[in-house]
Amino acid sequence: MSDLKKMYKTIMNDNFPETMTISFGRQKLTFHKKTWKIADEKTGELIEKGLRYGENPDQEAALYELIKGNVILANCEYINPKNGLVSAITEKDMIKSGKHPGKTNLTDIDNALNILRYLMDRPTAAILKHNNPCGVAMSDTVSEAYDKAHMADRIAAFGGCLVINRAMDKETASKVSENYLEVVSAPDFEEGTIDILAKRKNLRIIRISKIDELARYQSLRYIDFKCLIDGGIIVQQSAINRIIKKEDFLEAKSVYKGKEYKIKRQPTEQEYEDMLFGWKVEQGITSNSVIYVKNGVTVGIGTGEQDRVGVAEIAVFKAYTKYADALCYKKYGIPYKEFELEIKQHKRDRDLLFEIDDLTKKAKGGLIGATMISDAFFPFRDGVDVGLKEGVKSVVQPGGSERDYEVIEACNDAGATMVFTGQRAFKH
Repeated sequence: MSDLKKMYKTIMNDNFPETMTISFGRQKLTFHKKTWKIADEKTGELIEKGLRYGENPDQEAALYELIKGNVILANCEYINPKNGLVSAITEKDMIKSGKHPGKTNLTDIDNALNILRYLMDRPTAAILKHNNPCGVAMSDTVSEAYDKAHMADRIAAFGGCLVINRAMDKETASKVSENYLEVVSAPDFEEGTIDILAKRKNLRIIRISKIDELARYQSLRYIDFKCLIDGGIIVQQSAINRIIKKEDFLEAKSVYKGKEYKIKRQPTEQEYEDMLFGWKVEQGITSNSVIYVKNGVTVGIGTGEQDRVGVAEIAVFKAYTKYADALCYKKYGIPYKEFELEIKQHKRDRDLLFEIDDLTKKAKGGLIGATMISDAFFPFRDGVDVGLKEGVKSVVQPGGSERDYEVIEACNDAGATMVFTGQRAFKH
């Protein structure tokens, strides 16, 4: 067992070259391998090292920063050395390294920024795990946003990566220090917050000053490389979200056998706000995905499934599970599963658990009045019916299915509203 634990404390050797040059047609890009001088976890001596390891402890990995050149195609500039975010992290930015950072720590930060770039108008917190959000929330203060994002999924947030789009303040830092996170990143840290956060021994505290400028990254593209098992590479443009304001949504209507079908009820202002919030969060979620949001907070997140009905059902299950856990934690100070175990061991009255379950069922896991977001169209109405059955009142989806009319009728029958985005949001 001790050898297994030792595996996760390994800092792999790095045999990748110091520089990497890519020729893209007649354009040349020069990258420099990033290393940082960080105190050794055992001796305290400064060592210079790049990434701790890759996706797993037995994979070497390296982070490269673009230092010269860019890619310009059809008058569109894709990559520019001035646009560095995660790849530009310096030793000064790595305020407290905790355990030496690995690949997944940085890719979680990167995907959080991918979401937050569309949500810069209000204080927002995103907690990620395995490159998918556990909870994302907007509020009037950073502290409230963090609290809502954390309570949206306390279970998955354990050991996650938190990124906020405003400076870390003492109130937020105090709440963060009560929970176990691997990484905390912010555009800045107010005086006294580092001491509070540092109470967590292995927490990585990383400043990314350009978070303040994230809104301008909404329209910036980059070249996305996917390496294949045979060494081949697929190259594509990165995705751009066209839905920035409510006017960007399209009316949900369709023609089938000469008859036009359209949504009867227009969204309320609150529904529009959740529609926008949910679609922007959707940009950072692995496909196939369906998510539910309510009042600027994620309620249930379903990711990476093969069928749309299944992922809609998984998101519902997660909403119920997280809602019951949050109720239990707020009332009794312990997780739902721990509370359930105590009841089985006859340390608690079983009626107390029935009460939590009953409240969860009555609230339908917080889904009543929620917004349902799908990253691709519903090929049949059975997918949207999953959400409507739970009390969902608004739906966002790309549209374009042969059976759009069925989905429109399903929403009309349930008194729900729906908009089309006119674009898909797959992310693999």
